[in-house]
Amino acid sequence: MFQIRPPSKIQVRRSARRAGRLGLRAGASLLVSGLMVPMTMAQSPEAPTLSAALVTHVQQVAQAGARGSLPAQARVEVQVGALDPRLKLAPCALVQPYLPPGLQMWGRTRIGLRCVEGPVRWNVSLPVTVKVFAKALVAGDALAAGTQLTQALLATAEIDIAAESGGVFTDAASLNGRTLSRSLVAGETVRSGSLKARQWFAAGDTVMVRAAGPGYSVAREGQAMTMGLEGQNVKVRFESGRIVTGRVVGDRQVEVLL
Repeated sequence: MFQIRPPSKIQVRRSARRAGRLGLRAGASLLVSGLMVPMTMAQSPEAPTLSAALVTHVQQVAQAGARGSLPAQARVEVQVGALDPRLKLAPCALVQPYLPPGLQMWGRTRIGLRCVEGPVRWNVSLPVTVKVFAKALVAGDALAAGTQLTQALLATAEIDIAAESGGVFTDAASLNGRTLSRSLVAGETVRSGSLKARQWFAAGDTVMVRAAGPGYSVAREGQAMTMGLEGQNVKVRFESGRIVTGRVVGDRQVEVLL
């Protein structure tokens, strides 16, 4: 089964470092009505606007931040919003877009803008919408809650996987026998949140706990303290008495991210 999920916090940090290597100091100017004038002196009631070069640069930074955790065939589009009209910013010769720490470049999010060459150094945030298009499974027809899925009930379409929360699926066979927790209209994406959670093990079962960190991975057996529902957190006790909390990822499988 291949499930595309939103990026984790670790992936977000890696994407931020990758975007930082793309030359974020390329020149771009922040303009008001096309004029390099102090924004506090601008008479126009409109919000401060971005130059075309800066808009392009923001899109490049956001795309780089999104791509760190996506399959190669995914297509990323970035829609740049407008600055808060209440802002009064001094003119700046060089504006640097950057990825705010820990913020996902996924769906509705924000990019940071800071003035690095100007009489006043300012730092603001700019709303952006990051759309991630990839092929995923959708309902072939209207399906009622409680429907048990088969491959015949599903179709494949290119959708914006970042439009809503929850992972999406690409392998129809992996959904055979899964039950819908809510109804779907024809063409609607089958997401992890629209499926009833599977129970992978019971309280007291022996489970394998895998812990992963930068450059290493370890695995140990432990005893589940509660039943393991797919995607939910569970406590596991090791023979030494130590207790850890991890996420249920499969049949008697628990994952701990360090």
